[in-house]
Amino acid sequence: MLALKEVSGNNLSVFRHETRLMGSNFEISVVGDNHAWANQRINNAIAEISRIEKLLSTFGDESEINAINGNAGIQPVKVSGEIFRLIDRALKISELTHGAFDITYYSADKLFIDSNSDTLINTIPYSVTKTNYKGVATDAKNCTVFLKEKGMRISLAAVTKGYAADRAKYLLQLEGVGSGVINAGGDILTFGTQPDFAPWTVVTACPGYNNSALSHINISNMALATSVNKEKTAKTPGLKSGFVVSAIEKINVISPSAEFAGALAAPLMAMGINGGLYLINRLHQVGCVITDDQNRVYTSNGVKTA
Repeated sequence: MLALKEVSGNNLSVFRHETRLMGSNFEISVVGDNHAWANQRINNAIAEISRIEKLLSTFGDESEINAINGNAGIQPVKVSGEIFRLIDRALKISELTHGAFDITYYSADKLFIDSNSDTLINTIPYSVTKTNYKGVATDAKNCTVFLKEKGMRISLAAVTKGYAADRAKYLLQLEGVGSGVINAGGDILTFGTQPDFAPWTVVTACPGYNNSALSHINISNMALATSVNKEKTAKTPGLKSGFVVSAIEKINVISPSAEFAGALAAPLMAMGINGGLYLINRLHQVGCVITDDQNRVYTSNGVKTA
């Protein structure tokens, strides 16, 4: 659980508006001293998020993602520079995480039931390249994306909310907003300071102890994405030592980019505590706070909690 800590001060106030976008609740908060001015900035940010939602949609004849998927194994598809750069960044995150993050998936379009034996038949021979980011070919010169195998698909759902938050922040800053918070379904992006010029901070809470506070984290001018382990599996004792093997209960990733933080959260959960910390400690301006199923807290290098 995350709770944004807010402190009021001087003549500045936090103006906020919550709306439903991308299947999640978005709350946009702007620090200012003029209600009408703040509302207009918030409305413009909402319009930008709506634009991103439409851009990355897989519905409609104008969907570039649909065009890429529809031409899998057939031909490269020319896309806008914005879509190309987003896919290119996603593929780089796949390389960074050794495939733990992957925007590709296999379509079951070619599966059917054999009426004679009630057996599920796959008309496309199985190939790991269909669910492997290495099967995506990009051409920066021609701005094209090509899925090498028929049946391959891509989805940018894992980065959509984060990218939208980054774009909304960029637009707000262009329009003169010095401080604010964008809460994208629980993932938070902040810039500037609170009305009393104190930093934006969050409280991480422990679900095992009535959501009692575990730590306070400074996230000013940073994004924080959270991934929670929803699979409650039995704890497994070590084969020889007899020690309980701990699993990640929750992970918070901190990064200057909401897109990057959101993309890393789930893969780090899959990589485990040691693997996740090792990866994060190799990166600049990126940190994490991990809580295991024993309610122990682990932090990456440079992350300070109070």
